[in-house]
Parts: sequence; structure tokens; C-alpha cells
Amino acid sequence: MANTYTQIYVQIVFAVQGRQNLISEGIREKVEKYICGIVSNKKSKPIAIYCNPDHLHILIGLHPSISVSDMARDIKANSSKWMNEEKMIIGKFKWQEGFGAFSYSKSQIDAVVKYIANQPEHHKKATFKDEYIQFLKNFEIEYNEKYLYEWID
Repeated sequence: MANTYTQIYVQIVFAVQGRQNLISEGIREKVEKYICGIVSNKKSKPIAIYCNPDHLHILIGLHPSISVSDMARDIKANSSKWMNEEKMIIGKFKWQEGFGAFSYSKSQIDAVVKYIANQPEHHKKATFKDEYIQFLKNFEIEYNEKYLYEWID
């Protein structure tokens, strides 16, 4: 892509099927590294990632040839396939359908990286549902709660 210059930062968020707490601390780093490899193999840059037991946040410097939807699809498909092949959990692992994607400017990156790194502390105060709905509100995204994730209250 000669003469193409971009700066595209996107945080992608998605949940484990059924919102089960399947990503234990014992496998979290392995899953994160594998997902970062998927992103890198798509000509993009993983900047920050945190796999909570029931959902994931990843901040990506997205290559302009890759759509956000394709990136989310490939992360979910390839990581779940790998986790099942490696028998990372008892039973079958699957991500829920859908994802959230939120764009940022260069000046916001440090704050987003800190936010993602601070997920364990953040979730002592707020549920994933509260967090996700707050993202939608902050980014002024219209939504129908009927079509959001399966929530565990």
C-alpha cells in the first residue's frame, strides 16, 4: 500500500459464551499471547489486552486493509479453536456472538492502556454489563438491550 498512512486505534470487547468464567488466571496469559499473535499475523499491532474470566478487552493498532469485523471474527474463531485443540478448559470453549468496537485518538491511548491493565480492580466495582453499557453510552451508540450479550446478574 504505497502512500497509505494511517493511525487507527480500536478497542474490541467481547464475552465468553454464556458469560461463563472460563478464562482462569492459570491460562489467561497464554490466551492473551495467542490472541496477540493472531492480531500480529493480521498486519496489526496488539497494544494492550486483558482476558477477564468472562470477557476480553484488546486495544489494537489496526492495519487499514483489515476491517474491525474481520479482526474480531478471526480473533474469536482462531482463539476458540486453539483453546479447544489444546484442551485449555474442561468442555468446549466458545465466544458469544457479537462484539463492541470503540475507536480512539493517539492522545487517548495511554488512558485506554491503563484502563485495560486495570481490569481486575475495575471489576471489583462494576459488572461487565455496567461497563459495556457505559461504553455504549459514552460513545453515543444506539442499542437495543434485547440484542446485547447474555448477562449474568
